Amino acid sequence: MASNRHASLEDTHQDTYGSYGPYPAYYGPKAVEDEPFGEWNPSEDTVRPVRGRHRVARQRGGTMARSRAVLGVGVIAAVGAGGMATANENGPGSVPGMDAAADKMTTIPLVGGLIAGSGGGESDATVTPFTGAGITAADTEAGHTDAGEALRARILQQADQQEATAEAEARTAALEAAQADAAEAAAATAEAERAAEEERRRQEEEERRQREEEERLRQLRASYALPLSDFRISTYFGESGSMWQTTHTGTDFAASTGTPVKNVHTGVVQEAAWAGSYGYRVIVELEDGTEVWYCHLSSMNVSAGQEVTTGDTVGLVGSTGNSSGPHLHLEVRPGDTAIDPLPWLRDKGLTI
Repeated sequence: MASNRHASLEDTHQDTYGSYGPYPAYYGPKAVEDEPFGEWNPSEDTVRPVRGRHRVARQRGGTMARSRAVLGVGVIAAVGAGGMATANENGPGSVPGMDAAADKMTTIPLVGGLIAGSGGGESDATVTPFTGAGITAADTEAGHTDAGEALRARILQQADQQEATAEAEARTAALEAAQADAAEAAAATAEAERAAEEERRRQEEEERRQREEEERLRQLRASYALPLSDFRISTYFGESGSMWQTTHTGTDFAASTGTPVKNVHTGVVQEAAWAGSYGYRVIVELEDGTEVWYCHLSSMNVSAGQEVTTGDTVGLVGSTGNSSGPHLHLEVRPGDTAIDPLPWLRDKGLTI
């Protein structure tokens, strides 16, 4: 390849550059093949020519752009080195030489310090270490003067706060659940106690009624008595037969002739006499007005107007009147009409 001839600044814009036309003025003067290049100064308006067809245009404002780029890389390296040096604390896995680099980077000035002076002297701007960026007053009071350490401490503090909050929420939820369970258990216990109390009262009421009934029956047994101690029932109330004009109006207690007939309850003798088809009959009126008839007696032991008590003998079993054999015909008349004597006796507490 042929070399370019010597050129001076005067003919820079007159010659052509190969087949591409006039030599561009913004490339600066053409290179002189036999003369060596001087020291490159990026602040000058000329740049070193590039051989060949392709040329790279000089970027305008390159000094400031390169300075900012270098500064950005320095900031990242300083912060990273500071954090790594603090986190590692010269322990296992530390990078050799990283501590020294971090120490140097802590003294790198900010952008204001780089561009404040025009003569390259020291600037009046405040110099702040990169590893001190983002440190708060709370971090300083806590003893964290390194950015990486301060960040790590804040992250750990935040994690501790979140864990404490989660634990508090869990404790609150557990406490609320325990309180709900306790309230439900208390309600169930109260309901069970209420049901038990109602059952206890019901049982007490039932026992009271039973005691009262037993006492009533005891008193009735003490005041009422069966007319015969040994007997069998030969004819029941309401039966029909040829010996009665209508149905049977009483109950027949068959027994041997001469068996004593006892007064059922305390009263007054209203009649003691012959009564036709009833034979010898004794009528005792009780306190409530009920009449008890003792019929077909062989003999009578009381007289009209006489007061008799429970168990007194009023006569003897016989077969007088319209009778087919020795027996006691017993009638009970609360009014003008006779009733069945057996339920009436049972209601008085007697077993028959």
